Order: sequence, then C-alpha cells, then structure tokens
Amino acid sequence: MAATAPARVVNRLIEGLPRRERQWMLEHCELVEQDVGDILCESDQSLRYVYFPLTGFISLVTTPQDHQPLEMGLIGNEGMLGGTLVLGISTIPLRAVVRGAGVLLRMTSVQLRRQLHRSPALRQALQRYLYVLMAQLSQLAVCTHFHEIEPRLARWLLMTHDRAHADHFHLTHEQLANMLGVRRSGISVAAGAFRRRKLIRYTRGEIHILDRKGLEATACECYDALIEDYAKLLA
Repeated sequence: MAATAPARVVNRLIEGLPRRERQWMLEHCELVEQDVGDILCESDQSLRYVYFPLTGFISLVTTPQDHQPLEMGLIGNEGMLGGTLVLGISTIPLRAVVRGAGVLLRMTSVQLRRQLHRSPALRQALQRYLYVLMAQLSQLAVCTHFHEIEPRLARWLLMTHDRAHADHFHLTHEQLANMLGVRRSGISVAAGAFRRRKLIRYTRGEIHILDRKGLEATACECYDALIEDYAKLLA
C-alpha cells in the first residue's frame, strides 16, 4: 500500500550514511504502509524486498513445532529487515511480522545487492547493525532463561515504546505472552501489577505508558545492555 512519508521521522541506518549514498537509498526506496500482522517474510524464504522502518516496527519470530510462536527481536527505525544480504545470504532464519502498524521504506533485494557492491559505507553500516542484532537475539535468549516475568515484561514494553513513536500502542495479552514465551495468565498478573503501580494503563489491548522511569527501574539489566550495544556501534 502506498504511503505518505511521516514528518521528521527517519530510518537511522539510512540517515547515518554519507549524503550521496543516503540520497541513492532514498531514491530507490518506496514508501509502504503495513498493518499489524502482515508477514513480510517467512523463515528461510528468499527475500524479495528489504525493509527500513520509519514509524512501523517488525517482530522477528521463531515458530517451533507444536508450540506457540516466540518473539526473538524487534526492528524499528534504528535498523532494517534483510541485513543478511551483506553476508551474501538472501534468507533470514526467522519469520518477520509487522508488530506495529506504520510506514516503512521498501527496496528490492536486487537493488540493495547492487548498492552494497558500490558503497563501502553501506556495507560497514549493515555489518555493524547485524552485530547489534545478533547481540539483541543472544541477550534476549539469556533474558528468557534467567529472568522473572515482571522485569522481562518491563524490558519488552520499553523496547516497544522506543519503536512506537508514541506513548501508546496495541498489544494483547496473548501477543505479550508469545513475546515472552510464558502463559497468558502470567502476563495478566504482571500487567495488573504494573497498572496498580500506575506504570501503564491497559484497556482492550491498548497499552499507554504512564511512567517510563518506573518501567526502566523495573526492567532487568538486559534493556540497558541492548541500548549500550547500539550506542557503541551505531549511534
């Protein structure tokens, strides 16, 4: 679906490129609007397009057999979907699903491959981003294994808030349970505790962030680690 560019919102990977490379990327991208639940690619499926989110954001999901999907990472306007092309690999090992509706920049994989051959700056930016994404995936795996539901939920709400460009977004209890790999009842208990402490307001899947500082104090150290990885290599 064609879309209009949002005011004052950029993709930070593209924005960080030298002017000439940045201009080329923007000229060869098209703006598309994606809705929650849109599947941008399946695991191990050849990528026709790569995506650079502006206001929308993408969930990376693993789909184990006989189990509910488990969310492994988020991509917002700090990154892109399809960075494995810089490695010469045209697939990704996870399903990519739109988690936050919004506008994304889309480019064909063929065009990105061509530009990767011409632009050392683009290759370096994507290589650095892939490292940050790998660090995110490994940090979240550790978090899932060792940390309690409340700090993990606080961390994921902060990650979503960072990418939503608003103080509210839509996430159901079922989606949150899939994100964290826990029972829905566990999410209900944790979200209820956050609501009583006035950290969030929650009505019919609409989450409003009321106290970000309080969420940051509640979140496990994984959130700060993820922010630091990005700041060291890409900010």
